[in-house]
Amino acid sequence: MSIVFKRDEVAAFRFVGCGFDPATGVARLAYAFDDGPELVETVTLPGAPFALEGARADAAARALRLLHLVAGVSYYKAAVPGRIRIDGPGISDATAALLDEVYLNGLGEFAYRNSLDLHGRIRFPRTGPDTPAGAAGLQPRALVAIGGGKDSLVSIEALRSAGVDQTVAWIGGSQLIAACAARTGLPTLDIRRQLAPELFEYNRQGAYNGHIPVTAINSAILAFAAVVLGFGQVVFSNERSASYGSLIEGTGEVNHQWSKGWAFEQAFAAHLRREVAADLGYYSLLRPLSELAVARQFARSDRYDAWFSSCNRNFHLLGERPTSRWCGVCPKCHFVFLALAPFMPKPRLVGIFGRNLLDDAAQAPGYDALMEYRDHKPFECVGEARESRAAMAALAARPEWREDAVVARFRSTILPQLDPAELEIAPLLVPDPEHGIPDAVWSRLHAYFAA
Repeated sequence: MSIVFKRDEVAAFRFVGCGFDPATGVARLAYAFDDGPELVETVTLPGAPFALEGARADAAARALRLLHLVAGVSYYKAAVPGRIRIDGPGISDATAALLDEVYLNGLGEFAYRNSLDLHGRIRFPRTGPDTPAGAAGLQPRALVAIGGGKDSLVSIEALRSAGVDQTVAWIGGSQLIAACAARTGLPTLDIRRQLAPELFEYNRQGAYNGHIPVTAINSAILAFAAVVLGFGQVVFSNERSASYGSLIEGTGEVNHQWSKGWAFEQAFAAHLRREVAADLGYYSLLRPLSELAVARQFARSDRYDAWFSSCNRNFHLLGERPTSRWCGVCPKCHFVFLALAPFMPKPRLVGIFGRNLLDDAAQAPGYDALMEYRDHKPFECVGEARESRAAMAALAARPEWREDAVVARFRSTILPQLDPAELEIAPLLVPDPEHGIPDAVWSRLHAYFAA
């Protein structure tokens, strides 16, 4: 029977239930709109069967419940109904408050692009008791998210230098990420996530669609995997620049990467310790660093030059992908090229991308947006405008770059309008004291990053 979906007639979004089979490693997450058919998503952990009992089994059940609730944002957005229902046991005030924030802020760009106002619309029902979690007997090992780009590779090498026992993990079966992970020489974990196929049919029938807080979902998946596998640390690679969004005239700030920001990290880390397992840590190793500081760190080694890619078009679920690791025209390609340029010999950088993006006049509007010159910061995971302006100013002073089309235009048209005192790179390379990295780890890395 064909599925009929009418988004404007949906009254409620339901969290139907979730379960995990330790014998197969498959977690099942079920959702529905009103009393319609179930939408079932699966998350599969390799290495089954798993032996879970006692405190570990309790923590795994708590982590799975949190994953079920966070991952529901992928389906809720199809209709954004005004009522949210949770079948079975209710959730605590603290859990509901966290989810309210994740859905409202994580769907900020989605709401803006679809001309929706979600304020006052998202409210998770608070009907369950507050039952703080105990320790689950987790080991001091790190499960490190790898995305195939420069950031996670910088984290991995930093943890290696600090002697931290780590396994690199990713979600989705990407061959590009798998090859990059293999290049690290570390143990790997490829977690598979299968969205409910009905969601794509709903999209074809006019469901709302758009950006979701993917990092929040991936964080919940890795937290669940960490508990099942006995890891005491979940490590991401979100730099401090992720906390700043795009300033939209008449709207205010909209942050494409809100779930990569410091506010989410703090809230999610505290929630895991309180509601999942008291000995489960969650943090971003790059939180003290700017994007330029991360780029400088990456440029110190050529180990991954032929393996990494930060171009998001490689990781789209649908649509055309670039024939090489870099499309060369998206905001991520623009920004990564610009961020690496001050710290890397020009032939090496051009060799990585296959061409010089800064010597193509057609790329100028993309770079204008990165610098917030007559445009707003792109809805992408890119650095702050001040970082882009500082990097471009540094290149404008270098003979090997200053005559390239985009740099020459910046030098003649944009640079005279800027305050030279705000174009220094050095202040942007100083680590920030605000982060959630454990003291034992940060004490070994502070000098490593500051050098």
